[in-house]
Amino acid sequence: MKNAGRLAAVLLVLIVSAVLLYPSIKWYCFVSEDLKQLAVGSKEQIRDYSRARAGEDVARITSLGGSAAVPGEFSYLVDVAKERGYSKPGDIASLMGAFKSEADLFSVIEGHWRDVIMETKKLSSRILTLGLDLKGGVSVLLDADVDSFAEKLGRTPTSEEISAAVGEDIGVLSSRIDQFGVSEPDIRRQGDDQILIEIAGEADPERVRSFLQGRGSLYFCLVDSALTAKVNNLYKSNPGSFYDASGALITPDIVPDDRLMLGYYSTDDYSLDVLESFVVLDTGVTLDGSYIESSTQSKDSITGRPVVNFTLSSEGGNLFYDLTSRHKGQALAVVLDEKVKSVATINDAISRNVQISGFSEKEAAALAITLKSASFPIDLEISSMTSIGATLGDDAVRSGLLAIIIGFALVIIFMALYYSLAGLVADLALLLNLFIMVSLLSALSFTVTLTSVAGLILTLGMAVDANVIIYERIKEELRKGKTPHAALDAGFRRAFWTIMDSNVTTIIAALVLSTLGSSSVKGFAITLAIGIGSSLFTSLYFSHFLFDLFIKEDTKVFRISLKGAVK
Repeated sequence: MKNAGRLAAVLLVLIVSAVLLYPSIKWYCFVSEDLKQLAVGSKEQIRDYSRARAGEDVARITSLGGSAAVPGEFSYLVDVAKERGYSKPGDIASLMGAFKSEADLFSVIEGHWRDVIMETKKLSSRILTLGLDLKGGVSVLLDADVDSFAEKLGRTPTSEEISAAVGEDIGVLSSRIDQFGVSEPDIRRQGDDQILIEIAGEADPERVRSFLQGRGSLYFCLVDSALTAKVNNLYKSNPGSFYDASGALITPDIVPDDRLMLGYYSTDDYSLDVLESFVVLDTGVTLDGSYIESSTQSKDSITGRPVVNFTLSSEGGNLFYDLTSRHKGQALAVVLDEKVKSVATINDAISRNVQISGFSEKEAAALAITLKSASFPIDLEISSMTSIGATLGDDAVRSGLLAIIIGFALVIIFMALYYSLAGLVADLALLLNLFIMVSLLSALSFTVTLTSVAGLILTLGMAVDANVIIYERIKEELRKGKTPHAALDAGFRRAFWTIMDSNVTTIIAALVLSTLGSSSVKGFAITLAIGIGSSLFTSLYFSHFLFDLFIKEDTKVFRISLKGAVK
C-alpha cells in the first residue's frame, strides 16, 4: 500500500477515535457539575426543575421592563422570536411581542431547559464512567416476596425452593442489567432470601428501578365499553370524587366487583406517564403474558409508530385465538404493570403472533427487553436503595493514578533513550494505542474499575513489547549488512508471526475470561481484548508507516535511529 493510502487510513482511525471519545470529553470538561447532577436525576426531578426555572426566568424577564435590553442568557428566545417571523428583538417589549402570553413564554422556556437537560442525560449514557471502587455508586438490597411465591405454588415453599428461585432471579437480573447497558454490576446473594446489587457511578434511580421492578406484568383484557364511557363522564363532571385525601385513586360505586378500573396513560415530553382517562376491564376475560416466548421491538410499516411483537406459546396462541374469535368487534386492552397502555378493536382472530402499540420508542424497547429476559421466578421488592462511597479513598485513587502516570512516562523515556528516533516512533504508537483504546471504551459506555485499568496497563506493556521485538529483528537484519529497506521489510515480516502468536493466545484467554468470569473479571478481559486489537494496528501498521516515511525522506535517519544499538 502506498504511503498516501496508509496516511489516509491512519487519519481515518484518528478521526473515528476522536468522534467516539468526544462525548466523554464533553461530559468531563465542558458540562457543569450542576447540570451533571440534574442529568442523572429522575425525570420527575428534571420536570420539576424545568418548570421552576421557567417560572423564575419569566418573572425576571417581566421585571426588567419593556425598554431593557435582552440579556445574553436569553438569546435562545431571540431565535424563537425570529423563527416566528419577528425581526431581531432589541428590547424586552419587542421580544414579548413574539409570544402570545406569559403562559406561551413559560412553555418555551420550560422546553428549552427540558431539552438542555435531556440532551445532557443522553450524553451521560455514552461516556466512560468510573467504577464502584473508584467513584462509589448505588447499593440496592432486594427482598424475595415469599408470600407471593407461596401463592404461585399453591403451598408453602421449602427453603431449598426459595434458595433455588433466588438463584434464578440473580440470573434474570444479570441478563436484564446487561441488556439495559449498566456496566459491571456486582450481584450477589445475601442470606437465603435477599440479593445485593452494587451499581457503579451516578446511576439514574429511575433507570435502576426499571430493570429491578420491571416484571413484565403484561396481560390482555376485554374492555367494558359502556361502563368505561359512564366512568369517564362521571370523572369529567366530578373529578374530585375519584381521589381520597391522600391523593389515592378511588373506584366509584358504579363499577361492580367483577370489573376493574384502571387508568389509561400516555407519555408526556419527559417520557412520564400522564393519566388520559379511565378504562373499565372485564376481569373474567383475560390472558396474561406468561405465555410469551419471545418479544422484539420494531416500527409499524404504515404508521412508523413503535410496536412490540410477541410470539406466544402453542397453548397461549390457542387461548388468544379463542379469546379474539369470540369477541370480534369488542375492545381489547393491553395492560402493563396495572396501567392501560393501548386499547384496540378486535377485527380478526389472532393466534400466536401478536403486535401491540401505544408505547413510546423507549417504552417499547424496555418492554421488549424485560419480557425477553423473562419474569422473576420469585418476585423481588426493593428493601433499600442507598448511595455509597468509593471503596478506595481519594488518596488511594490519586496514588494509583500517579503510579500509572509515572510508569507510563518511564516506559516512554526508556524507549526514547534506548532506541533513539525509533523509540520516539514506538512512543507515538503507544500514545495512539492508548487513544484508540480509550475511545473504543468510551463508545461502549464502559465502566472503568481497577481491574480494567490493570488490563489497560498490561496491554500497553504488551504493545511496547511488540515494538521491541520488531526493532530487535530489524537490528539483526542490519548486522547482516542489509539495506534499510530490506532490513525494515524483513524485520517486520519476521516479527509478525511472533507477535501474532502471542496476541492470539492472549485474545483466547480474554474471551474465556469474558465468558466465564465475574463482572469485574469481564471488565479486565474486555479491556485486554480491545487493547490487543489496537496494539496490533499501532505496532504492525502505524509504526511501519512511520518508518517508511523516514526511509523515503532520508535513509540516514533510519540508520541513526537504531545506531546506538547496532554493533
